Amino acid sequence: MAISPWIFEATEADFQAQILLASQQQPVLVDFWAPWCEPCKQLTPVLEKIVSALKGRVLLAKINSDEQGQLAAMFNVRSLPTVILIRDGQPVDGFTGVQPEAAISQWLAPHLEGVEAPAEVVEEAPVVTLTPVEKLAAARAAISAEPEKSELKLALIEALLGTGESDLAATELDALPANLAVHDIAIKARAELDFARALKDAPDEATLQLRLDSKADDHLARYQIGVRRLLAGDPEAALEAFLDILQRDRQWQEDRARKSLIAAFALIDDADLVSRTRRRMAALLF
Repeated sequence: MAISPWIFEATEADFQAQILLASQQQPVLVDFWAPWCEPCKQLTPVLEKIVSALKGRVLLAKINSDEQGQLAAMFNVRSLPTVILIRDGQPVDGFTGVQPEAAISQWLAPHLEGVEAPAEVVEEAPVVTLTPVEKLAAARAAISAEPEKSELKLALIEALLGTGESDLAATELDALPANLAVHDIAIKARAELDFARALKDAPDEATLQLRLDSKADDHLARYQIGVRRLLAGDPEAALEAFLDILQRDRQWQEDRARKSLIAAFALIDDADLVSRTRRRMAALLF
């Protein structure tokens, strides 16, 4: 979310575009903070004042470390506030704790040599959309720069899925350490891969619907229709299909309907839909 033309909130989802790619044009200050952190409340206004005065020569990305723990871990943030300077996609300097305005300006000055303000001020903070191929290249570059950070593999897995390289994504997923295998990104990736495998050699949806129309208990057809709906962006229809199977035959393919519902929840952003479906699933199970 843009706070000013040069100050914005960043998340894991837009980190590569908002910070890494933007840093190719001008330095980006990344401010790790948390709502409970009193020193953060003192430092943030100082950073905002400095960045606003520089009128685009440097950007300020604010990251809530409570909500974006993966990013905090990626930069080895151990205390708050922590400020890291990104240039050309790489961290080049930083500091922790509250610093006076003059000290921060003096620290920042050498990094601004040769950096000019944008010729034209825009209303919104710069938003750069990376193509799937660019995201993959950025993920590989990050790993090459810091191979010891295994958490960077999560972004690589996402990027591989985005370019359709499912086999490579599965290999990277299987190689994740135990602490990362339970990360939300890993769980979503595994669900996406499992659903994609379920459609291997499956007929098109029209053929599946004809099978279901002629035989109401063709659970495989109903299941594959549900998976197709899910991957096509129609989660409600997908969940209805899985619930229907659960109601008709809970034990079908070793409880596959229930397992698919749980996997689908990880891929669905609609919290209300997930909550309603969880209640319906519980009613069928108990």
